[in-house]
Amino acid sequence: MTNSIKMLDGNSIPKLGLGVWQASNEQVVEAISTALDAGYRLIDTASVYANESGVGEALRVNKVAREDIFVTSKLWNSDQNNVQQALEDSLSRLQLDYLDCYLIHWPVPSLGQYSKAWEELIKAQQNGLVKSIGVSNFLPEHIETLIQQTGVTPVINQIEKHPLFQQKTLSDWCAKHNILVQAWSPLAQGGQGIFEQQQVTSIANKYQKSPAQVVLRWHLQRNTLVIPKSITASRIIENIQVFDFELTAAELKTIDDLNKDQRLGPDPLDFVGLD
Repeated sequence: MTNSIKMLDGNSIPKLGLGVWQASNEQVVEAISTALDAGYRLIDTASVYANESGVGEALRVNKVAREDIFVTSKLWNSDQNNVQQALEDSLSRLQLDYLDCYLIHWPVPSLGQYSKAWEELIKAQQNGLVKSIGVSNFLPEHIETLIQQTGVTPVINQIEKHPLFQQKTLSDWCAKHNILVQAWSPLAQGGQGIFEQQQVTSIANKYQKSPAQVVLRWHLQRNTLVIPKSITASRIIENIQVFDFELTAAELKTIDDLNKDQRLGPDPLDFVGLD
């Protein structure tokens, strides 16, 4: 798998993939077709996105071999006590025999169920329904609980991360424990507050790249995996064209300096989201 990295469990994951949050079943079929043609090999969905059946249809009609595509889905909060059924339902909608990666979508600490859910993910992995298991939006204390109770470390933590909200402490903690960080909303949901910054536009002009490409490149060089979401063919193609240039240390720092600790999504400490 080109431009991929090994996870803690020995499996490889592409550094860049297509996110399909807020895309309809119809939209994802076309978007995934464009993405696979452009060289993407990772598709990231979730049961709560309500588009797994569209993802499944896109994979079914495409000619890329199943073993060459990395498919991630996520366990929704209200299913933390019903993992087996939720996973089977996701696989059925996706028309797949297994997932490459299955994540607990949010810790929802107020429910107190994420450890039990993690035990069920471990079983699903042992049974071959899932190749790799990880978490999303987990903080160090949540991950430490999982490790202490099961001895199994998540291979990945998918978190909100972009130049305005860099989560350096959490990212460093994950790196120390060999947990890969994957950014959702890597472009801060459309690049607002970033793409127009003179520091970013000047770097983009220098390399004849778009501001989005510069930000994605920054993530990759900061050892963060990315799943930019788009249903626009030109943007999908543009977003993967980030492996042919490299930012200097000074340019990386310029983007580091944009951090404002500005969270766009929910806070994992109090988000419940059971609907």
